[in-house]
Amino acid sequence: MNEDLKIRLEAAAFRGLVAHLQKRTDVQNIDLMNLAGFCRNCLSKWYLAAAQDEGIEMDYDEARTAIYGMTYDDWKSAHQQEASPEQKAKYEETKPLHAEISGHR
Repeated sequence: MNEDLKIRLEAAAFRGLVAHLQKRTDVQNIDLMNLAGFCRNCLSKWYLAAAQDEGIEMDYDEARTAIYGMTYDDWKSAHQQEASPEQKAKYEETKPLHAEISGHR
């Protein structure tokens, strides 16, 4: 497989993941972090870091809008639930396994 095709396939997979997460507003970020070690905010930070690596001016709010499909404030008010004490404890327990965002400023 040549590099161009590989990049196109990776981009399509990423777009599919983002679309799926935009559809699954019932899935809370803290649950994603606790189970998989990354969430929509992590994807936003990776997206922002990639844009900056390409010399594209973008801020974190713009990156989050690209991932959430709406502003972060709108998503929070419409979909985010208060984390339970159990979710918060699991978050702290799994912190060493959370995504490292290379290039994040």
